[in-house]
Formats: sequence, structure tokens, C-alpha cells
Amino acid sequence: MYEAFHKTPLGFVRVRADEDGITSISIRDEECVETPSDSPHINLALQQLDEYFEGTRREFDLPLNQSGTDFQQQVWQQLLAIPYGKTITYGQQSQFMNNPLGIRAIASANGKNNLWIVVPCHRVIGSNGSLTGYAGGLWRKQWLLDHEARIMGVGQTKLFF
Repeated sequence: MYEAFHKTPLGFVRVRADEDGITSISIRDEECVETPSDSPHINLALQQLDEYFEGTRREFDLPLNQSGTDFQQQVWQQLLAIPYGKTITYGQQSQFMNNPLGIRAIASANGKNNLWIVVPCHRVIGSNGSLTGYAGGLWRKQWLLDHEARIMGVGQTKLFF
């Protein structure tokens, strides 16, 4: 198992990998020390995260190796289909998965996603347009959605001076 910490505009990210790919990417609230990695998977992930924050990357191309049940894997695969700069509701996600009664199970699987930003659960919102549950904090979810909207040039949800 490999691990590295890296500073981003939203705090320090911890990236973990094994020989097969990236196993987790999480944001930390506490200060960390940047650490290099011997893992080519982690180095590629850090490069692509930097590009995402710079606004030059909209899709990630990484070997992912997140563990989860078959159902969780299906939910996470569906998250990867949400286009950059777009949002869907939990209800829409359940419809896309042909599981209209599975909203709670789908939302639970979204919450177990350990690949922050790369598997974009931040693009799933409540049916009334509200930001709902996000492991990194709702302020980070709002920041990510605003960032993608600015890069897409589709407007902004806050005024920046």
C-alpha cells in the first residue's frame, strides 16, 4: 500500500494506492505535510488533480481500485457518467440505474465513495436543488460545483470580487 499527502485549494488530499490502482482519495481538514510517493499511480493522480484544480482537466484517466460490493461498484460507475459541470438528483440517479425504489441505497453507496472528485459524487444533489450530504463538507461540494461552472462558462452561483 502506498500513500501521499498533497495540498489542494480545498485542503490536503490523501491518496492511497496499491499495485493495481488508486484505492482512495480523501480530503483532510487538518494540516498535513506534503509527502512524495514511489507509486506511479499516486503520482499520476496528483498530477491529474492539480490539472483539475487549474481548470485544464475535466475527466480523469486513472487506474481505479476502490473496493466495494457489486451494487456499490454499479453506483460508482454511474457517477462516472455524470458530465463535468452538470448535476443530477438522487432520484435521477436511481432512474438512470433502473432502480426507482433504490434511492436510499444509492445515496448510501454514494456516501461510501472513497475516490473524492475522481468519482464525482459531488455532482449529485437533492431533488429540490439543495446540497445534501458530502463527506468533504457542504462548503467543499459548493466550491467544486462553482469551480466546474466557472470553467464551463455556464454562470456562477456566487459573486466573486
